[in-house]
Amino acid sequence: MVARLHPKSSAGRVAPAKPELLTVTRPELLVDGSDAEFRTLIHRSMSFSRWISTVRDGFGALIGISGVQYEIMILVSRLQGNEGITVGDLSSAIRLSGAFTTIETGKLVDKGLLEKSADLRDRRRVRLRVTSGGRKVLLSLAPYQRQVNDTAFANLKATELQELSGLLGELLPGMDRAVNLINFILKQEGGPLEGKLQ
Repeated sequence: MVARLHPKSSAGRVAPAKPELLTVTRPELLVDGSDAEFRTLIHRSMSFSRWISTVRDGFGALIGISGVQYEIMILVSRLQGNEGITVGDLSSAIRLSGAFTTIETGKLVDKGLLEKSADLRDRRRVRLRVTSGGRKVLLSLAPYQRQVNDTAFANLKATELQELSGLLGELLPGMDRAVNLINFILKQEGGPLEGKLQ
């Protein structure tokens, strides 16, 4: 059972860090010289991410596919237009590697939920569309999506929806760079820092 914390509860707040333990240095991310508000934001974001992933996986389970395959299905449905979406554009939208996206879309093609076709302008590229069977599956899921999403975002006002979506859109490129940076650091360090602190 998940503990529910009142927004103003001290148990839900992160204690201010000592200067040498600050996790950020940009003035915009510090409040009165403390990173406590930033750390609270990160921990809330991680909780939100876990919950939204659980919901995503649940939607996938309802239609007999994995959570990431459900996410792919939804994105293809939204972005396919009249010509379909390329694997490259799909992997950019979902922020996963092209190889992984190719494997997962292949599984959905095998299930008859997606279909592939050659790009008319560039035969080397493959375009994806949701099949008629895939559309039926998504239609069967829609009532559950509405119920769950309405519950999850019940406290969000109309103006806040646009603000939140825009803010997340602005943060995504920075997160892409941050992932590249932490992967570079891990490669450079060649292992845990623990053994280097003796």
